[in-house]
Amino acid sequence: MTPLASSVAGACIVIFLHTVLNLRVLRRPARNVAIHESIAVLIPARNEAETIATAVSSACAQHNCDDLTVTVLDDGSTDGTANIAMTAAPSGSRMQVVSSQHEPPTGWLGKPWACQQLSQLAHTQSADIFVFMDADVILEPTAVASAVGLMRDANLDVVCPYPRQLTTTALQKVVQPLLQWSWAATLPLRLAEHSRQASLTAGNGQFLVVDAHAYRRAGGHSTVASEVLEDIALVRVIKRTGGRGGVVDGTNLATCTMYRDNAALIAGYTKSLWAAFGSRTSAALIAALFTLLFIVPLPAAVIAWSAGCVAGAGIWATAYAAAVASRFVVAMRTGGPRLASLAHPVSIAVFIWLLACSWRAKTTGTLMWKGRPLP
Repeated sequence: MTPLASSVAGACIVIFLHTVLNLRVLRRPARNVAIHESIAVLIPARNEAETIATAVSSACAQHNCDDLTVTVLDDGSTDGTANIAMTAAPSGSRMQVVSSQHEPPTGWLGKPWACQQLSQLAHTQSADIFVFMDADVILEPTAVASAVGLMRDANLDVVCPYPRQLTTTALQKVVQPLLQWSWAATLPLRLAEHSRQASLTAGNGQFLVVDAHAYRRAGGHSTVASEVLEDIALVRVIKRTGGRGGVVDGTNLATCTMYRDNAALIAGYTKSLWAAFGSRTSAALIAALFTLLFIVPLPAAVIAWSAGCVAGAGIWATAYAAAVASRFVVAMRTGGPRLASLAHPVSIAVFIWLLACSWRAKTTGTLMWKGRPLP
């Protein structure tokens, strides 16, 4: 067992060192930037009555932007989302709500279709920059200007400032930090910005800023019409058509309460996690690798110690400590729950369970999101 323990410990140490390096090069937007380009903030919303008001008010209250409009597309909501959005806009703000009661056309999923409609509205056609944001995101007053400034200064075409994820339940604290950790620990961020390799792409549609010309050149959301993870797919298409970009640090720019409770979290991951690794075989291989690297070390260390194998216990404990350290440094940088890092094996176990739930729903044809069936 010692050679296996040594290999696992070595891999976990490499992952930790890669995470530290990634966080050092992770782009962080400047705070005091003035933008003189035309910006269209576009918010797709379906049954978002609980969060749309704060999202709209924060979008309308942006500073350091000379020319900014905000548009909400109410995608057939039945909870009064449109009315709440209208009343949330401060007096004098350039904001409008557009209602769409039509179901997505054949071949389209709901969010890509809503985003495509938003990008085609007449008043957005002259915009230099599109900012897509989810209805559960709250922007800081200079968030848009800072994100656009970073995109322009770094000569990128699309940036996804990853918001600080707000969590309340124990399950959320265990699972949600895996979002940032996954790309910080595994993806070479600077290489990924210009690589056309599909696997070297991260994106986040919660807060996505894109040059309008690059967006149109890529075909907009029409090229990702049927993608469950449309944000990552869109960044891939933009890079494939000559653009550059990816995730950047949005910790100080925005917050997101992605799921209101545990049931919503389980439903959300079940809806999309199957699409993260391309195939059932790839998902199984990732699950097996994650089990070996991140679940096995802690119980193996305890078992080895109980059997009197101090050296083996030390090696397995080193693997566990390196994995926890990788998770911890990401939490420090992104404002995630730090103590939850100690439960990294539990996080991975829950992730694998959610992955299995997602594939089961995909196989049985029971995938649903916001009242709509998914293919």
